[in-house]
Amino acid sequence: MSKKNNFRRYNPLIDEWIIVAVNRINRPWQGAKTEKSTGGNVEKSSEKNQLAPGGVRSSGVVNEEYTSTFVFENDFPSFTEFEDCAGEEEDSDLFKQKEVRGVCKVICYHPDSQLTLAIMNLEEVRTVIDIWNQQYVELNPKYEWVQIFENRGAVVGCSNMHPHGQLWASNYLPSIPQKKHESQKKYFEKNRKVLLLDYLDQEMTKNERNIMRNEHWTWLVPYWAFWPFETMLLPNRHVERFTDLNETEKQSLSSILRALLIKYDNLFECSFPYMMGWSGAPTGSFLSEDCSFWQLHLSFFPPLLRSATVPKFLAGYEVFAEKQRDISPEIAAKTLREIDGEHYSKRK
Repeated sequence: MSKKNNFRRYNPLIDEWIIVAVNRINRPWQGAKTEKSTGGNVEKSSEKNQLAPGGVRSSGVVNEEYTSTFVFENDFPSFTEFEDCAGEEEDSDLFKQKEVRGVCKVICYHPDSQLTLAIMNLEEVRTVIDIWNQQYVELNPKYEWVQIFENRGAVVGCSNMHPHGQLWASNYLPSIPQKKHESQKKYFEKNRKVLLLDYLDQEMTKNERNIMRNEHWTWLVPYWAFWPFETMLLPNRHVERFTDLNETEKQSLSSILRALLIKYDNLFECSFPYMMGWSGAPTGSFLSEDCSFWQLHLSFFPPLLRSATVPKFLAGYEVFAEKQRDISPEIAAKTLREIDGEHYSKRK
Protein backbone atom coordinates (compact mmCIF):
# COMPACT_ATOMS: atom_id res chain seq x y z
CA MET A 1 0.00 0.00 0.00
CA SER A 2 1.16 3.53 -0.75
CA LYS A 3 2.54 5.31 2.33
CA LYS A 4 0.96 8.59 1.30
CA ASN A 5 -2.31 10.20 2.33
CA ASN A 6 -5.19 10.25 -0.13
CA PHE A 7 -6.98 13.37 -1.36
CA ARG A 8 -10.42 14.69 -2.32
CA ARG A 9 -11.40 16.67 -5.41
CA TYR A 10 -14.15 19.21 -5.91
CA ASN A 11 -16.77 18.97 -8.67
CA PRO A 12 -17.92 22.54 -9.47
CA LEU A 13 -20.79 21.28 -11.66
CA ILE A 14 -22.72 19.82 -8.74
CA ASP A 15 -20.95 21.46 -5.78
CA GLU A 16 -19.70 18.17 -4.31
CA TRP A 17 -16.42 16.58 -3.31
CA ILE A 18 -15.17 13.07 -4.05
CA ILE A 19 -12.45 11.10 -2.25
CA VAL A 20 -9.69 9.73 -4.49
CA ALA A 21 -8.36 6.69 -2.60
CA VAL A 22 -5.49 5.48 -4.74
CA ASN A 23 -4.40 2.81 -2.26
CA ARG A 24 -7.64 0.78 -2.05
CA ILE A 25 -7.68 -0.88 -5.46
CA ASN A 26 -5.69 -3.84 -4.16
CA ARG A 27 -7.91 -4.60 -1.18
CA PRO A 28 -8.98 -8.29 -0.91
CA TRP A 29 -12.45 -9.46 -1.98
CA GLN A 30 -14.24 -12.39 -0.37
CA GLY A 31 -17.73 -11.37 -1.38
CA ALA A 32 -20.57 -13.75 -2.05
CA LYS A 33 -24.02 -13.76 -3.63
CA THR A 34 -27.09 -12.82 -1.64
CA GLU A 35 -28.77 -16.14 -0.87
CA LYS A 36 -31.44 -17.51 1.40
CA SER A 37 -29.57 -18.34 4.59
CA THR A 38 -29.77 -18.03 8.37
CA GLY A 39 -26.37 -16.44 8.69
CA GLY A 40 -23.45 -15.23 6.64
CA ASN A 41 -22.41 -18.46 4.85
CA VAL A 42 -18.84 -17.57 5.74
CA GLU A 43 -15.87 -19.87 5.70
CA LYS A 44 -15.15 -20.64 9.38
CA SER A 45 -11.50 -21.53 8.88
CA SER A 46 -9.13 -18.74 9.92
CA GLU A 47 -6.89 -19.84 7.03
CA LYS A 48 -9.49 -18.56 4.54
CA ASN A 49 -11.47 -15.98 6.53
CA GLN A 50 -9.27 -12.97 7.17
CA LEU A 51 -11.61 -11.55 9.83
CA ALA A 52 -11.92 -14.71 11.93
CA PRO A 53 -10.04 -15.11 15.22
CA GLY A 54 -6.48 -16.08 14.27
CA GLY A 55 -7.15 -15.18 10.64
CA VAL A 56 -4.23 -14.04 8.51
CA ARG A 57 -5.04 -10.79 6.75
CA SER A 58 -3.69 -9.86 3.32
CA SER A 59 -1.14 -7.61 5.03
CA GLY A 60 0.29 -10.65 6.81
CA VAL A 61 -1.01 -9.52 10.21
CA VAL A 62 -2.56 -12.30 12.30
CA ASN A 63 -5.76 -11.46 14.20
CA GLU A 64 -6.01 -11.96 17.92
CA GLU A 65 -7.84 -15.10 19.05
CA TYR A 66 -10.66 -12.81 20.13
CA THR A 67 -13.69 -14.12 21.99
CA SER A 68 -15.98 -11.08 21.80
CA THR A 69 -15.56 -7.95 19.66
CA PHE A 70 -12.30 -7.06 17.92
CA VAL A 71 -11.19 -3.72 16.45
CA PHE A 72 -8.19 -3.17 14.20
CA GLU A 73 -6.98 -0.54 11.74
CA ASN A 74 -7.97 -1.25 8.13
CA ASP A 75 -5.12 -2.65 6.02
CA PHE A 76 -6.38 -0.67 3.00
CA PRO A 77 -7.57 2.64 4.50
CA SER A 78 -8.90 5.67 2.65
CA PHE A 79 -7.74 7.88 5.53
CA THR A 80 -4.21 7.77 6.91
CA GLU A 81 -1.83 9.95 8.91
CA PHE A 82 1.34 9.74 6.80
CA GLU A 83 3.79 12.59 6.29
CA ASP A 84 3.13 13.11 2.57
CA CYS A 85 0.13 13.19 0.25
CA ALA A 86 -0.37 11.27 -3.01
CA GLY A 87 -1.42 14.50 -4.78
CA GLU A 88 -0.53 18.17 -4.60
CA GLU A 89 -3.12 20.62 -3.25
CA GLU A 90 -4.91 22.85 -5.77
CA ASP A 91 -7.26 25.74 -5.08
CA SER A 92 -8.69 27.37 -8.20
CA ASP A 93 -12.35 27.65 -9.18
CA LEU A 94 -12.16 24.60 -11.46
CA PHE A 95 -9.38 22.55 -9.89
CA LYS A 96 -9.63 22.06 -6.15
CA GLN A 97 -7.77 19.25 -4.44
CA LYS A 98 -7.16 18.80 -0.72
CA GLU A 99 -5.25 16.27 1.33
CA VAL A 100 -7.35 14.09 3.63
CA ARG A 101 -6.15 12.64 6.91
CA GLY A 102 -7.72 10.29 9.38
CA VAL A 103 -8.06 6.67 10.39
CA CYS A 104 -10.11 3.69 9.16
CA LYS A 105 -10.95 0.76 11.42
CA VAL A 106 -12.70 -2.60 11.13
CA ILE A 107 -15.04 -3.59 13.96
CA CYS A 108 -15.63 -7.34 14.19
CA TYR A 109 -18.89 -7.91 16.05
CA HIS A 110 -18.37 -11.53 17.06
CA PRO A 111 -15.86 -14.38 16.65
CA ASP A 112 -18.52 -16.67 15.12
CA SER A 113 -18.54 -16.08 11.36
CA GLN A 114 -22.04 -17.53 11.02
CA LEU A 115 -23.72 -14.91 13.19
CA THR A 116 -25.20 -11.50 12.37
CA LEU A 117 -26.59 -8.76 14.62
CA ALA A 118 -30.06 -10.19 13.92
CA ILE A 119 -29.24 -13.57 15.46
CA MET A 120 -26.83 -12.58 18.23
CA ASN A 121 -28.24 -12.47 21.74
CA LEU A 122 -29.01 -9.13 23.40
CA GLU A 123 -25.85 -9.17 25.49
CA GLU A 124 -23.73 -9.61 22.37
CA VAL A 125 -25.55 -6.80 20.54
CA ARG A 126 -25.05 -4.54 23.57
CA THR A 127 -21.31 -5.32 23.46
CA VAL A 128 -21.20 -4.03 19.88
CA ILE A 129 -23.02 -0.85 20.95
CA ASP A 130 -20.49 -0.34 23.75
CA ILE A 131 -17.63 -0.72 21.25
CA TRP A 132 -19.23 1.92 19.02
CA ASN A 133 -19.43 4.25 22.02
CA GLN A 134 -15.84 3.53 23.02
CA GLN A 135 -14.59 4.36 19.53
CA TYR A 136 -16.56 7.62 19.43
CA VAL A 137 -15.14 8.65 22.82
CA GLU A 138 -11.61 7.89 21.62
CA LEU A 139 -11.80 9.64 18.23
CA ASN A 140 -14.29 12.50 18.69
CA PRO A 141 -11.77 15.00 20.11
CA LYS A 142 -9.34 14.56 17.19
CA TYR A 143 -11.50 14.28 14.07
CA GLU A 144 -14.26 16.45 12.59
CA TRP A 145 -16.35 13.44 11.57
CA VAL A 146 -16.44 9.86 12.84
CA GLN A 147 -18.53 7.62 10.59
CA ILE A 148 -19.52 4.21 11.92
CA PHE A 149 -21.22 2.11 9.26
CA GLU A 150 -21.85 -1.41 8.03
CA ASN A 151 -22.13 -2.80 4.51
CA ARG A 152 -24.03 -6.06 4.93
CA GLY A 153 -24.00 -8.39 1.92
CA ALA A 154 -22.03 -8.65 -1.31
CA VAL A 155 -24.75 -6.78 -3.22
CA VAL A 156 -23.78 -3.59 -1.36
CA GLY A 157 -20.05 -4.15 -1.66
CA CYS A 158 -19.19 -6.14 1.46
CA SER A 159 -15.93 -7.98 0.76
CA ASN A 160 -16.18 -10.43 3.69
CA MET A 161 -19.41 -11.80 5.20
CA HIS A 162 -17.97 -12.19 8.70
CA PRO A 163 -20.11 -10.04 11.08
CA HIS A 164 -18.37 -6.68 11.06
CA GLY A 165 -18.72 -2.97 10.42
CA GLN A 166 -16.31 -0.13 9.81
CA LEU A 167 -15.29 3.24 11.17
CA TRP A 168 -13.81 6.06 9.10
CA ALA A 169 -12.71 9.21 10.94
CA SER A 170 -11.63 12.26 8.94
CA ASN A 171 -10.07 15.68 9.54
CA TYR A 172 -12.92 17.37 7.62
CA LEU A 173 -16.72 17.27 7.44
CA PRO A 174 -17.74 15.13 4.42
CA SER A 175 -20.31 16.26 1.84
CA ILE A 176 -23.44 14.55 3.18
CA PRO A 177 -22.84 15.40 6.86
CA GLN A 178 -22.09 18.97 5.76
CA LYS A 179 -25.50 19.15 4.04
CA LYS A 180 -27.22 17.67 7.10
CA HIS A 181 -25.43 20.18 9.30
CA GLU A 182 -26.53 23.14 7.20
CA SER A 183 -30.12 21.91 6.72
CA GLN A 184 -30.71 21.24 10.41
CA LYS A 185 -29.18 24.58 11.39
CA LYS A 186 -31.31 26.43 8.84
CA TYR A 187 -34.48 24.67 10.04
CA PHE A 188 -33.72 25.49 13.66
CA GLU A 189 -33.06 29.14 12.89
CA LYS A 190 -36.41 29.37 11.07
CA ASN A 191 -38.61 27.27 13.37
CA ARG A 192 -36.74 27.20 16.70
CA LYS A 193 -37.20 23.44 16.68
CA VAL A 194 -34.83 20.53 16.07
CA LEU A 195 -35.71 19.28 12.58
CA LEU A 196 -35.72 15.53 13.25
CA LEU A 197 -37.49 15.88 16.60
CA ASP A 198 -40.19 18.02 15.02
CA TYR A 199 -40.41 15.48 12.19
CA LEU A 200 -40.67 12.60 14.67
CA ASP A 201 -43.48 14.32 16.59
CA GLN A 202 -45.45 14.83 13.39
CA GLU A 203 -44.84 11.26 12.23
CA MET A 204 -46.26 10.03 15.53
CA THR A 205 -49.41 12.05 14.85
CA LYS A 206 -49.75 10.87 11.24
CA ASN A 207 -48.95 7.24 12.19
CA GLU A 208 -48.52 6.14 8.57
CA ARG A 209 -44.82 5.24 8.36
CA ASN A 210 -44.02 4.10 11.90
CA ILE A 211 -42.88 0.51 12.25
CA MET A 212 -41.78 -0.02 15.84
CA ARG A 213 -41.36 2.08 18.98
CA ASN A 214 -40.16 1.49 22.51
CA GLU A 215 -39.61 3.84 25.44
CA HIS A 216 -36.43 5.34 23.99
CA TRP A 217 -36.39 4.72 20.22
CA THR A 218 -38.64 4.91 17.15
CA TRP A 219 -38.12 2.98 13.90
CA LEU A 220 -39.85 4.37 10.82
CA VAL A 221 -39.71 4.72 7.05
CA PRO A 222 -38.77 8.33 6.23
CA TYR A 223 -41.33 10.31 4.22
CA TRP A 224 -38.53 11.04 1.71
CA ALA A 225 -37.10 7.48 1.57
CA PHE A 226 -35.40 6.42 -1.68
CA TRP A 227 -34.40 2.77 -1.19
CA PRO A 228 -37.37 0.31 -1.29
CA PHE A 229 -37.20 -0.55 2.43
CA GLU A 230 -35.13 2.37 3.65
CA THR A 231 -35.69 3.13 7.34
CA MET A 232 -34.45 5.42 10.10
CA LEU A 233 -34.01 4.80 13.82
CA LEU A 234 -34.35 7.87 16.08
CA PRO A 235 -34.01 8.50 19.82
CA ASN A 236 -37.30 9.70 21.29
CA ARG A 237 -35.56 12.52 23.16
CA HIS A 238 -33.07 15.15 21.97
CA VAL A 239 -29.65 13.47 21.53
CA GLU A 240 -26.90 15.25 19.62
CA ARG A 241 -24.24 12.53 19.52
CA PHE A 242 -23.95 8.81 20.16
CA THR A 243 -21.84 9.50 23.26
CA ASP A 244 -24.80 11.42 24.77
CA LEU A 245 -26.86 8.23 25.09
CA ASN A 246 -27.36 7.01 28.66
CA GLU A 247 -27.01 3.40 29.76
CA THR A 248 -30.74 2.71 29.64
CA GLU A 249 -30.96 4.05 26.09
CA LYS A 250 -28.06 1.87 24.98
CA GLN A 251 -29.73 -1.21 26.43
CA SER A 252 -33.01 -0.22 24.79
CA LEU A 253 -31.11 0.28 21.52
CA SER A 254 -29.77 -3.27 21.60
CA SER A 255 -33.32 -4.57 21.87
CA ILE A 256 -34.91 -2.53 19.07
CA LEU A 257 -31.86 -2.89 16.80
CA ARG A 258 -32.02 -6.67 16.93
CA ALA A 259 -35.81 -6.65 16.54
CA LEU A 260 -35.70 -4.47 13.42
CA LEU A 261 -32.93 -6.57 11.85
CA ILE A 262 -34.99 -9.72 12.48
CA LYS A 263 -37.88 -8.12 10.59
CA TYR A 264 -35.51 -7.26 7.74
CA ASP A 265 -34.30 -10.88 7.57
CA ASN A 266 -37.88 -12.17 7.69
CA LEU A 267 -38.98 -9.92 4.83
CA PHE A 268 -37.51 -12.21 2.16
CA GLU A 269 -36.18 -14.97 4.45
CA CYS A 270 -32.54 -14.20 3.79
CA SER A 271 -29.61 -12.62 5.57
CA PHE A 272 -30.88 -9.19 4.51
CA PRO A 273 -28.30 -6.90 2.88
CA TYR A 274 -28.15 -3.24 3.79
CA MET A 275 -25.99 -0.16 4.19
CA MET A 276 -26.26 1.12 7.75
CA GLY A 277 -24.74 4.31 9.16
CA TRP A 278 -24.88 6.53 12.24
CA SER A 279 -25.16 10.31 11.93
CA GLY A 280 -24.81 12.79 14.78
CA ALA A 281 -23.40 16.22 15.41
CA PRO A 282 -19.86 16.65 14.03
CA THR A 283 -16.92 16.45 16.38
CA GLY A 284 -13.34 17.73 16.61
CA SER A 285 -13.48 21.54 16.42
CA PHE A 286 -17.30 21.37 16.38
CA LEU A 287 -17.29 20.15 20.00
CA SER A 288 -16.77 23.76 21.07
CA GLU A 289 -19.64 25.02 18.87
CA ASP A 290 -23.38 24.99 19.43
CA CYS A 291 -24.71 21.92 17.58
CA SER A 292 -27.97 21.65 19.51
CA PHE A 293 -29.91 21.66 16.22
CA TRP A 294 -28.57 18.16 15.47
CA GLN A 295 -30.41 14.92 16.26
CA LEU A 296 -28.68 11.54 16.32
CA HIS A 297 -30.09 9.01 13.84
CA LEU A 298 -29.29 5.62 12.34
CA SER A 299 -30.13 5.07 8.65
CA PHE A 300 -30.64 1.80 6.80
CA PHE A 301 -30.42 1.67 3.00
CA PRO A 302 -31.33 -1.88 1.86
CA PRO A 303 -31.24 -2.58 -1.89
CA LEU A 304 -33.66 -5.53 -2.11
CA LEU A 305 -36.94 -4.74 -3.86
CA ARG A 306 -39.17 -7.80 -4.44
CA SER A 307 -37.24 -10.85 -3.24
CA ALA A 308 -33.92 -12.07 -1.87
CA THR A 309 -32.46 -12.04 -5.37
CA VAL A 310 -33.99 -8.90 -6.91
CA PRO A 311 -32.17 -5.71 -5.88
CA LYS A 312 -32.90 -2.14 -6.89
CA PHE A 313 -30.09 -0.54 -8.85
CA LEU A 314 -29.18 3.13 -8.93
CA ALA A 315 -29.07 3.76 -12.67
CA GLY A 316 -30.13 5.84 -15.64
CA TYR A 317 -32.34 8.79 -14.72
CA GLU A 318 -31.50 8.32 -11.02
CA VAL A 319 -27.80 8.81 -11.66
CA PHE A 320 -28.10 11.79 -13.98
CA ALA A 321 -31.25 13.59 -12.83
CA GLU A 322 -33.13 12.55 -9.68
CA LYS A 323 -33.81 9.50 -7.56
CA GLN A 324 -37.10 7.58 -7.80
CA ARG A 325 -38.61 4.68 -5.87
CA ASP A 326 -40.94 1.83 -6.86
CA ILE A 327 -43.15 1.38 -3.78
CA SER A 328 -44.52 4.07 -1.50
CA PRO A 329 -42.94 4.60 1.95
CA GLU A 330 -46.34 3.88 3.48
CA ILE A 331 -46.56 0.44 1.86
CA ALA A 332 -42.98 -0.33 2.89
CA ALA A 333 -43.74 0.63 6.50
CA LYS A 334 -46.95 -1.45 6.55
CA THR A 335 -45.08 -4.45 5.14
CA LEU A 336 -42.35 -4.25 7.78
CA ARG A 337 -44.85 -3.59 10.59
CA GLU A 338 -46.78 -6.76 9.84
CA ILE A 339 -43.76 -9.07 9.63
CA ASP A 340 -43.30 -11.64 12.40
CA GLY A 341 -40.82 -10.78 15.14
CA GLU A 342 -39.32 -14.26 15.48
CA HIS A 343 -36.36 -14.93 13.19
CA TYR A 344 -37.40 -17.20 10.34
CA SER A 345 -34.52 -19.59 11.01
CA LYS A 346 -35.97 -20.42 14.45
CA ARG A 347 -39.46 -21.28 13.27
CA LYS A 348 -40.54 -24.90 13.52
